[in-house]
Amino acid sequence: MAWLAEDRRAALTAAGESLLTDEMKKHLTEKYFPRYPTKRAVLLPALHHVQHTYGHIPMQAMEELANFLEVAPSEVLDTATFYEEYWLKPKGKYLLQVCRSLSCEICASGALTRTIQETLKIDIGQTTKDGRFTLVELECLGACGTAPVALVNEVLHEELTPAKLMDIIQKLPEDPHDYKDPSVDWEEHDSEDDAVGG
Repeated sequence: MAWLAEDRRAALTAAGESLLTDEMKKHLTEKYFPRYPTKRAVLLPALHHVQHTYGHIPMQAMEELANFLEVAPSEVLDTATFYEEYWLKPKGKYLLQVCRSLSCEICASGALTRTIQETLKIDIGQTTKDGRFTLVELECLGACGTAPVALVNEVLHEELTPAKLMDIIQKLPEDPHDYKDPSVDWEEHDSEDDAVGG
């Protein structure tokens, strides 16, 4: 992901209620505390849990996590900003992640990024005004043999061209939960699930 400078000195606005709910604390305590030697070691899965709940990690939730795990707030912020998969602000319904590793760069992944930027009128790290798409670049998606590649949410698309990528984007359903990997035969997959379950 490209380095983007942000002003993180904004004061924490105290909301009336806690973002780290009692239910979330119970989940973290029961699932992770027995597996790790210290509360501090639970920080990564706790950040994932908060992000899964809210779609990003609000500053208030980081403060509350620091208190809950008995670590410094700066340590929570340092951890959340170190890893690319954590989001400190809301992202779009669809996360467009273009690989920019050497293999993908050689195979013109830059054209994919430029096409998204020009078509959706956003830059790397930005979200469209309607909240539908967020564009990021990643270092490597581990599919160098089929470069250039990109993830649309968690679905890998290989051997992309700008036209193929735009066709994928234009055909995305309104609800991202309805988006399925097009490389999977879902009728066959669902019938196998029925056979196993039934």
